[in-house]
Amino acid sequence: MRVPKPVPKPVPISNARPLIVALAALVAVAATARLGWWQLDRAAQKTAIEHSMRARATLPVLEARMLARSAEAASAQHHRTVLLRGQWQPEHTVYLENRQMFGRPGFYVVTPLLLSDGSAVLVQRGWQPRDSNERTRVREVPSPAGEVQVQGRIAPPPARLYEFDAAASGRIRQNLNLDAFARETGLKLLPLSVLQADATGTAAKAGPPATAAPSDGLKRDWPAPAADVHKHHGYAFQWFALSALVTGLYVWFQLIQPRRRARALARAR
Repeated sequence: MRVPKPVPKPVPISNARPLIVALAALVAVAATARLGWWQLDRAAQKTAIEHSMRARATLPVLEARMLARSAEAASAQHHRTVLLRGQWQPEHTVYLENRQMFGRPGFYVVTPLLLSDGSAVLVQRGWQPRDSNERTRVREVPSPAGEVQVQGRIAPPPARLYEFDAAASGRIRQNLNLDAFARETGLKLLPLSVLQADATGTAAKAGPPATAAPSDGLKRDWPAPAADVHKHHGYAFQWFALSALVTGLYVWFQLIQPRRRARALARAR
């Protein structure tokens, strides 16, 4: 006769509760501490970029023939000052929306500049405010015909913002993908962009006047990468404080309070 195996009794919830609480507290502490370190890492990255910008700003001005042709080489030229001569391609001007400057929403105006060797550079020409009455109304930016001179700072392509529809088209867009835009326009875009400066200074040789004149009405107070480092430090403090709070609550309610109750019961007996 086969003897049936004994069925293990379920562990009462009351007995498993301390373990569940401990695991939940551990996960919460680990998650909040990790988020705090992530914010500190973001602050360190932005500070390093700003230091790199200051160091590379002292290097000689680059010319068009020196521009990188690959993404790997372009990253080594970011933040360098560049002086370009070329022709605007105003028919391909794009207005990137939801970009802020001075705390106001508006557009980044982006126009390709065709260089003499047939390649093109995406120039972030400046910022203009959004029309408060009509969101899709933008002001045309003067783009002089013929050869112009542009000075600015080499930067990655325009930063991407979250969007529900990844298929960008038209003059007003949320984002601009460099490879897709090159196929759309037929231009040989280099794997970088240029943040146009307000003043180009004196050219190395005689040439056309600078195009970064205030008459175009665009603002070029480009944000520094480390301008909001204090924000990351503040977020890190909040996450670490939350981690400490969870730890303190667990120690108090799961360790100290039960022992105090046990001692009180022992004295009462």
